[in-house]
Amino acid sequence: MSNFLSNTNPNPNKSIEVNQPPTDSVSSLNFSPKSNLLVATSWDNQVRCWEVARDGANVATMPKASIAHDHPVLCSAWKDDGTTVFSGGCDKQVKMWPLMSGGQPITVAMHDAPIKDIAWIPEMNLLATGSWDKTIRYWDTRQSNPVHTQQLPERCYAMTVKHPLMVVATADRNLIVYNLQNPQVEFKRIVSPLKYQTRCLAAFPDQQGFLVGSIEGRVGVHHLDDSQQAKNFTFKCHREGNEIYSVNSLSFHPVHHTFATAGSDGAFNFWDKDSKQRLKAMLRCSQPVPCSSFNNDGSLYAYAVCYDWSKGAENHNPATAKTNIFLHLPQVFGLATSMKPLYSKIAKILLNLRSRANRALVRLGEGR
Repeated sequence: MSNFLSNTNPNPNKSIEVNQPPTDSVSSLNFSPKSNLLVATSWDNQVRCWEVARDGANVATMPKASIAHDHPVLCSAWKDDGTTVFSGGCDKQVKMWPLMSGGQPITVAMHDAPIKDIAWIPEMNLLATGSWDKTIRYWDTRQSNPVHTQQLPERCYAMTVKHPLMVVATADRNLIVYNLQNPQVEFKRIVSPLKYQTRCLAAFPDQQGFLVGSIEGRVGVHHLDDSQQAKNFTFKCHREGNEIYSVNSLSFHPVHHTFATAGSDGAFNFWDKDSKQRLKAMLRCSQPVPCSSFNNDGSLYAYAVCYDWSKGAENHNPATAKTNIFLHLPQVFGLATSMKPLYSKIAKILLNLRSRANRALVRLGEGR
């Protein structure tokens, strides 16, 4: 831990700083699916939105609007048309904020305990909410009662949706898979391949599996098809010697389908699950990275740098624990990461061809 704390630079990667960040730790970041509007939820009970303007390498951020909850906000999601933001948290409710029309937020979902994760499902025109009350609830936002309540074996810790795939992580390392074409029935229940508490999930872009991250600095790559189980693997990350940090965020690049991890060691890294390679390791920031998000074309990667409460209130020093949100420009990463597996495959083909040519020359020499 001493190595981590000795780094006092919150921005060693020279990312673009978002203006007027929250006054307390950030719990979620989400870009609009239609534009470069960025939403952050935070422990100061606020939901904030910034407009991000980009001209080449020049990026500017401007606070656009904000709303308040009664208690800390833990999660957020956009409607697929980019007009509306949903936010939920410790006040046990989800607010629907018609951001683009300038309307006032209204409550559209309720639980009996804090709401940990939410997802808008455009194919169903429903909002899914996961709570510590051990339920997933589906909501038609025009109605006051859920259209369906699904019991969970334990508290919901994370949720990911890529229709028709939905995966829910709960306490006790349960991973529950649903086919949203029949959401009332569990499709599959899996014990996490990771030995410690699940922290985050991300569905594969092709809906054939998912990533799972744990508090023990490890990520699992899991395929759903029984015939693909040989492709499953886990790998270590966000570690420094004997110090092990939580994997807090998993985000797939929307174009190249590589992915980013962000952790409590203050680092974010880029990976390719198919070639099983780390593509880029970024420098560690002075505080944890609790959440992150790509924009809709993958040209911006937003990440927060702040205290993540993993060591409790007694280790929180408001005087030094400044909250920041940064924007990383992964355009070079996008090209490099998409090409690196190809370069690797080409190299293997060339080596194979050279080996065959050498063997042919040997046989030719022996035949003389």
